Amino acid sequence: MLKVHELCNLACDHCYVYEHADQSWRRKPPIMSAAVALRTAERIAEHAVRHRLAGVGVVLHGGEPLLLGTARLGELLTILRGAIPVPVDLRMQTNAVRLTEATAEMLETFGVRTGVSLDGDRSANDRHRRYRNGASSHERTLRGLAILRSHPEIYAGILCTIDVRNDPIAVYEALLAEAPPRIDLLLPHATWDNPPLPGHADWLIRLHRRWLADGRPVPIRLFDGLRDIAAGGHSGTEAVGIDRGEVAVVETDGSWEQPDSMKTAFDGAAATGLTVFTASADDLLTTPVMRHRQSGLAALSATCRACPVVTQCGGGLYAHRFRTGSGFDNPSVYCAELKGLITAMDDEVTAMREALPDRVFDDLATGAGGASSVAYLTSAQESITRALLVAVADRLSGTESQPWSVLSALDKHDPGAVRRILTHPFVRVWAVRFLSGTDGPHRLADLAAAAVIAGGADVDVPVTARDGRVHLPTLGTLAGGVTSVNGVRPPALDPARRIGPGLLLEDADPYRDCHDWPATGRLTPEQVRAWDEAVTAAWRVVERDAPDHAAGLTAGLSTITPLTPDPVTLRSATARQASGALGIALTPDPEALAVLLVHEYQHTKLGAVLDLIDLVDPDSGALLRVGWRPDPRPVESALQGTYAHLAVAEIWRQRAERGVPGAAGHYARYRDWTVDAIGALTATGSLTAAGRRFTDGLAATAAKWPV
Repeated sequence: MLKVHELCNLACDHCYVYEHADQSWRRKPPIMSAAVALRTAERIAEHAVRHRLAGVGVVLHGGEPLLLGTARLGELLTILRGAIPVPVDLRMQTNAVRLTEATAEMLETFGVRTGVSLDGDRSANDRHRRYRNGASSHERTLRGLAILRSHPEIYAGILCTIDVRNDPIAVYEALLAEAPPRIDLLLPHATWDNPPLPGHADWLIRLHRRWLADGRPVPIRLFDGLRDIAAGGHSGTEAVGIDRGEVAVVETDGSWEQPDSMKTAFDGAAATGLTVFTASADDLLTTPVMRHRQSGLAALSATCRACPVVTQCGGGLYAHRFRTGSGFDNPSVYCAELKGLITAMDDEVTAMREALPDRVFDDLATGAGGASSVAYLTSAQESITRALLVAVADRLSGTESQPWSVLSALDKHDPGAVRRILTHPFVRVWAVRFLSGTDGPHRLADLAAAAVIAGGADVDVPVTARDGRVHLPTLGTLAGGVTSVNGVRPPALDPARRIGPGLLLEDADPYRDCHDWPATGRLTPEQVRAWDEAVTAAWRVVERDAPDHAAGLTAGLSTITPLTPDPVTLRSATARQASGALGIALTPDPEALAVLLVHEYQHTKLGAVLDLIDLVDPDSGALLRVGWRPDPRPVESALQGTYAHLAVAEIWRQRAERGVPGAAGHYARYRDWTVDAIGALTATGSLTAAGRRFTDGLAATAAKWPV
């Protein structure tokens, strides 16, 4: 970490550099000179060459690094790029209030991934992150984040310092609204001499549960680190776990220091007495304090070593252990909070494992998955949808909350009727949009009305027409003159269409248009008949050409959304938030339609697995070349494509064995694509332990194919 500027344009009252015990910033030059930057780069290069490192990471920090100005910052980056002979992962942490388009373009030129400090919505952020005159920095920070979003290659994420007086869900939603690639939640720096406010475990647990209910839409470093440790991996952070610390700081005057968090302990706590002009990085690592920091379990207090969660907690952040008299030979001042969080997360992970037992996991990892395995996924998806609806209900009051009361009461007396409605794929689509602030609450009344009709309950539910209609999921559509619904099926109901093996042909749900291609409007009776004939014929082809997939497809696929056709090519798609639904443009060719059904449902199945367990390291930025795309793909996307193409290869293998003309060539192409992709996935190092096991299952299936 390079402290390129010692000063800051904000006066955050929780800042450990200026407001805590260490005040050495007052004795440092305000700006890192070119001479210091060059000598630092030479020391990094020396260390990389000596230890044959494949690459190094450098973070520009402060103070506020943007106070350097665009030109001077560019000069410093030129020095770093020019003097270090191995790949450099350049990053910068900023408050973003001085970020301009010109600066962002310069950062993009040098490949500097940039993180922004933001504590939530305006009220949360203004609690600490203000100018010295008390003015808010929130609006200008959001302006900087907007610039970064227009440069996604350098947008690294958001760093948020927790304050338990802020609402965790409001903070989470505000951070999510900025579309960060990653979120870092930091415990505010504290020691036993200056302890923190209580309640951090409860705060984090609430946010963690909401994050899980949302399907983990963004990596959160603390949660992912604890999960990875529990699975036998590494935390990727010094805040938890017993991995060796990897961070050294170079101050503006060239001083080698320990991580900045040490400045919360006492004045001079981070100092080593060495500089880049007098000592190498190896010299730094041989100092007693740095050796102690890197000694893992042995460096922890006796209390920590005896604790059952020590390998996950790791004693917490080193600086948080300080107490006058005993130094750092103590548990973290957050000991009870970390233990509470870890225990709660472990319980939730255990519950997830029970929801996806080994036999189900291994069955799905063959590339197929029988009816019972798919039923597990469907049940888990229902649980996610219900959790989202609980979060929706928590946001409602007065008359807006009455439909939830109806659903809750009916769920006790006729759970089947409620389940029928809540498992409709597009319920989750609406819930996610509502929770993100992009849709209103009225859909909840539609769900309640549909459940009341499905269960025949004698309850009136007021409903609101949109675009002249009231859509009742799985049942049909009412004309807009209806203002309330009870348990009697309305005579004016335009019923939902069913085709083939009982699939819902969804051409009316206002939330169905969630795929990459636009949905059609309401179909004519003739078009519905065409769909019925096509899907019925295609289903017979699936049973013949994809026998290992037919049972799972029958158990899990509930809905097809007609897409507008392309005059040149076939169209099909899935949406992660609409599990159980496929978007397809009608083709009269049952052979082609069968391939689309199987291919797209593979994506749905794997998406449901990924909602339960990480198969890919959330922090991985690796890209893979795959045979079916011209552009390199993120690892999770490559895994999705591999899972789908494995099933397509199976179809063409069956056809080739029957002697269908041209099938052998198609089989060879899909087989080679799939086998090559499995090998590339395994070689990335980006798979979790579960991901490696899953990919091993796919490899075992492919190994049985004829060459």
